[in-house]
Amino acid sequence: MGLFERLKAGLQKTRQALVEQINLVITSVRKIDESLFEELEEVLIQGDVGVETAAELVDHLRDLARRRRLETADQLREAIKAKVMEILGDPVPMAENPSGPTVILVVGVNGVGKTTTIGKLAHHYRSQGRRVLLAAADTFRAAAIDQLRIWAERAGADFIAHQEGADPAAVAFDAVQAARGSRRADVVLIDTAGRLHNKAHLMEELRKIRRVVERELPGAPHETLLVLDATTGQNAVQQARLFKEVAGVTGIALTKLDGTAKGGVVIAVRKAEGIPVKWIGVGEGLEDLQPFDPRQFVAALFEG
Repeated sequence: MGLFERLKAGLQKTRQALVEQINLVITSVRKIDESLFEELEEVLIQGDVGVETAAELVDHLRDLARRRRLETADQLREAIKAKVMEILGDPVPMAENPSGPTVILVVGVNGVGKTTTIGKLAHHYRSQGRRVLLAAADTFRAAAIDQLRIWAERAGADFIAHQEGADPAAVAFDAVQAARGSRRADVVLIDTAGRLHNKAHLMEELRKIRRVVERELPGAPHETLLVLDATTGQNAVQQARLFKEVAGVTGIALTKLDGTAKGGVVIAVRKAEGIPVKWIGVGEGLEDLQPFDPRQFVAALFEG
């Protein structure tokens, strides 16, 4: 399957839960009136587009219906697609450090697929012929270190780790130093702990990592990527809000879209926090983590 076909297949559940329900509403009414807008808003909220975003979309449709006298289901569908595209905006590529290396700090709660996402990102950059170094700065769990080591081997990437319980910032420091020196890496991917039971501790740990990395390489980290699990729906929006506050998130990787009907959360996250979605996971394979293209996403969702 090509990338677009993978995307369509990965969005099947969301298409059934959201777009097919939208189609059902707009094709089952004889006229465009307030009851139609109320039904549409309910469908959008149930599809995890978010309450605020659903209200904005429906208000936009009301306004269009009044000004342009929308009369058909096709006109409504096209208006919804256009507004979703406007919310998602243009693709935002990953930041690059032209003088190298590019340092990417990866954050997110445990269980969202963070380490797997790092492994797939490593594969992506390796497939471009770049040297990649993975840094196991989630020293809180030995399992996290072991899992990242396996992904490094699988992707053909270099790997740096300390013992369980070591200072995460020390791991990040060693990784950046090695990338600039003997390892000569083009891209450094730094895994971090994802426990949230102590927000103050998490904030301080991430700040320290950022401080140490920036001191070693001015301008780093060049990207702070937040990994979110699409299956958690609106909880992903709450996580985006928290990590934006504590970690200075510059982009989002939304995983497990293929396993959920809650793909509308892509729209909710973008609208609520203004953080660009840069990657989406639509399957288990190495190629199923894709750079996020809003136009292709909307096409796969509405036309698949």
